[in-house]
Amino acid sequence: MTEEAKYTVMGRRDGIEFRAYDPHVLVSVTVPGSFELAPNYGFSPLVRYISGENLAAEKIAMTAPVFHVAESDSKHTISFVLPRDTSVAPAPARAGLTTHQVPAITVAAVRFAGGWREDRVKRHETELHRALSSMAVQESGAVMFARYDPPWKPGFLRRNEVLVPVDPATIPQM
Repeated sequence: MTEEAKYTVMGRRDGIEFRAYDPHVLVSVTVPGSFELAPNYGFSPLVRYISGENLAAEKIAMTAPVFHVAESDSKHTISFVLPRDTSVAPAPARAGLTTHQVPAITVAAVRFAGGWREDRVKRHETELHRALSSMAVQESGAVMFARYDPPWKPGFLRRNEVLVPVDPATIPQM
C-alpha cells in the first residue's frame, strides 16, 4: 500500500474534512503550462528524483498524494511528499527541483472522484471557499490540489481533493 502524508481528522461538517497534517518533506518543481498539462510536465522530473537522480543516488518510495499549487494560470508547482522517515531529503541532481520541510498545517479538504479538467476542479474549489466563508473559517494559505491515484485508474475510482490551509482557531465546534 502506498504511504500517504500523515494527518489527523479534526472533524467533518457539510462535506468538508478538517485535518491537522504532520510536518513533512516535499520535493517540488515549478513548471509552465496550463492547469491540466502542468502536472504531466512536473511528474517526470519528480519521478526521476525519487528513482535515484539525486546527489545521494538514493531511491525513494513513491507516496501520495501528488500536490499541485497553481501559482498563476501558466505556472504551477507540483510536489511529491517524501516518506515519513525522511528527515533530510537528498539534494536534487537537476536544476529546478527543490526540497523543503513543511511545518504542521491545518487544512479544510473536500474529496471528489473523476478526472482533472480545470473547470471541474475549480468548481470544487469555489464550493469549498463558499462553505468556509459561510462558517466564518479563516483561510491562511494557497489552495492545494491533491491527486492520489495513477492516471490509468478509471476516473470514477480516483481520489482527488481540494485543500485550503485554515486558521485552526476559526474552525467551528463539531
